[in-house]
Amino acid sequence: MNTLIDGADTNGAGTVGAGTGSGRVSSAQDAPAADAPTVNDAVLAFDVGGTDMKVGLILGDVGQGEVEVRDLQRHPTPLNGDRSGESVCARIVELTAEYRQRHPQLTISAVGVTVPGIVDEAAGVGVYSANLGWRDFPFAATLTESLGLPVGFGHDVGMAGEAEFQLGAAVGKSDVLVLVIGTGIAAAVVCDGKRVAGGGYAGEIGHAMVPGPDGKLAIMESLGSAGAIARRYTEATGEAVAGAREVLERSAAGDQTAKTVWNDAVGALAFGVAQCVSILGTETVVLGGGLSMAGAPLFDALAARVDELLTFHRRPQYVHAALGENAGLIGSALKARSMGATETAPKTAAAEEPA
Repeated sequence: MNTLIDGADTNGAGTVGAGTGSGRVSSAQDAPAADAPTVNDAVLAFDVGGTDMKVGLILGDVGQGEVEVRDLQRHPTPLNGDRSGESVCARIVELTAEYRQRHPQLTISAVGVTVPGIVDEAAGVGVYSANLGWRDFPFAATLTESLGLPVGFGHDVGMAGEAEFQLGAAVGKSDVLVLVIGTGIAAAVVCDGKRVAGGGYAGEIGHAMVPGPDGKLAIMESLGSAGAIARRYTEATGEAVAGAREVLERSAAGDQTAKTVWNDAVGALAFGVAQCVSILGTETVVLGGGLSMAGAPLFDALAARVDELLTFHRRPQYVHAALGENAGLIGSALKARSMGATETAPKTAAAEEPA
């Protein structure tokens, strides 16, 4: 992708360098490249969650592997039952107007939107979200009509995975699993250099069945998510814990119940990863979300358990997500920018021929 999104930071958000997988953040005072594009163009990106929606301006020279997030804000998600789709779109329109007023020196030329649940990205439709309440809501069409701008619409984790693949930890890789482990678990799957959409159903690995500790099948995120680790420890001991981090700390200190809960979590995650490796040929596993901050105790234990579940298969490389919690915003901006470029590019005779 050589579309340019450029700008200079004014609030210390900095820029994320791509192509190294290191997640380098450079300060706003870094000298721009001599051939950097004009500072006037931006994508306004929205990451809609169950309790709040994150919004920020995405700028930077994508061709040079630089992306900047400016004026990052959080606002309550305007939930309204089965009309939440309409409420969310109305709030996006309001916030777009506010950002235009706050940043008159910039041209907001496209909008990116990510949502959870089942998403038909090609149609621009939120198929279903149990937590937010919509069914078959036409987000892209509604916002395009209201804003008169190209709208890049996608699944929150799918777009985060796209950003990691194009600009972050998985640059240069062709078979990737981006696994986000937090309160729940979701993934983005890249095969042969292309993210798998599956009609909106690909990547729902958190709801895949895995062998449970009692010999029965269990949903992966009921064992392997950060929320499940804390919940299962409390259920087993009657002691409330601050989160999965505390369970891991107790495990390291010799707490046998904590060790069991942690090992169950690693086992559930490893089973899912091993299935991806054996079926899809996954070569790189990008770990993101709150649980990934555990570092070596998670990465090393997961690699060891996956190794036990594989035979002749190549062993994947495990890397930490590079773009952090703004990956979804960046991914939706990349899609919005590419759509804008497609709409404004001159058509050639070859392009107009039927496939």
